[in-house]
Amino acid sequence: MAIKRMDNMGIVVEDLDATVDFFLELGLELEGRATIEGEWAGRVTGLGDQHVEVAMMRTPDGHSRLELSRFLRPSVVADHRGAPVNALGYLRTMFAVDDLDDTLERVRARGAELVGEVVDYQDVYRLCYIRGPGGLLIGLAQELG
Repeated sequence: MAIKRMDNMGIVVEDLDATVDFFLELGLELEGRATIEGEWAGRVTGLGDQHVEVAMMRTPDGHSRLELSRFLRPSVVADHRGAPVNALGYLRTMFAVDDLDDTLERVRARGAELVGEVVDYQDVYRLCYIRGPGGLLIGLAQELG
């Protein structure tokens, strides 16, 4: 048996509304929002009694999703947002964009900060990392040519 697809990547956030607004500005679409709580949810995650606000974001092509979660209960236990690019574990997600300069201008208006600089990779891609809402590390890539 093989994996059929990747359904989504989950990111725990501090401010769900601001993060949804940021990803909407980036070009993702809001698929839906929900509150998840109850005994069944805690059995899946191993967290027991949990209460979570969730927003599902979808890329315009419909193939990829981000599940943004804000935990109300239990409290967040670790914070990796300031970790550098060589830290172990989940680090960043990368998005292909059609116009890197325009995208940077729009997300900077929502508080995004460039991590290093925009670089040209072998005349194939223009790439950069940004810190989005709550310090989330996000990669942006514009294919050249």
